[in-house]
Amino acid sequence: MNWMDMTLREYQAALASSSPTPGGGTAAAVALGQASALSIMVCDLTLGRDKWKDGWAIAEEVQLLAIPLLSQSGDLAKADSDAFDEVMATYSMLKETDDDKQLRREAIRQMTLKAAEVPFETAQHAMKLLMKLPSLAKHGNANAVTDVGVASLLASAAAKGALFNVEINLQSLPGEMGLELRQQLPSMKEAIRTSAREVMDQVRNRMED
Repeated sequence: MNWMDMTLREYQAALASSSPTPGGGTAAAVALGQASALSIMVCDLTLGRDKWKDGWAIAEEVQLLAIPLLSQSGDLAKADSDAFDEVMATYSMLKETDDDKQLRREAIRQMTLKAAEVPFETAQHAMKLLMKLPSLAKHGNANAVTDVGVASLLASAAAKGALFNVEINLQSLPGEMGLELRQQLPSMKEAIRTSAREVMDQVRNRMED
């Protein structure tokens, strides 16, 4: 299912339903798209305005990052729900013989790893966007600084929510699977936490000027 083809009301109804998909991973990817859209809006309100010339450089950087994410986030939302559906399908595989059980076990593990890799990509994109937003909040159009704040909250939610899905999938796998992902999680969490706080500080500072 391509969630981006739905109306907002239809998507919310699907998310609220008892169906396993869409779930939190899809919601995280959608949040990334919303964060990107808000960030682009602030950039558009900054670029070309002499009053905010100090913000032109960071606005251009953010746009280069955020514009592709408008479509990529939708692709990730679909990939996340598709990956979970594939995991569920593997549990229906035959398990009558030892060979059947081994094939089923391996298929479950491979699909579960894929289900961790998709939200990991969502988290990476969200983190990269989030790390640009403190400078946009500091130098961009001050009249839209709270929009940068909302964008950062959405990007933070996307990153943290996606990492929840990474971790829960990795927990069910042997330690040697997804090792590269496991090793990157601590530094990603710290970067997300630090950047989110920096944005909030910059937003507050601009509001008080």
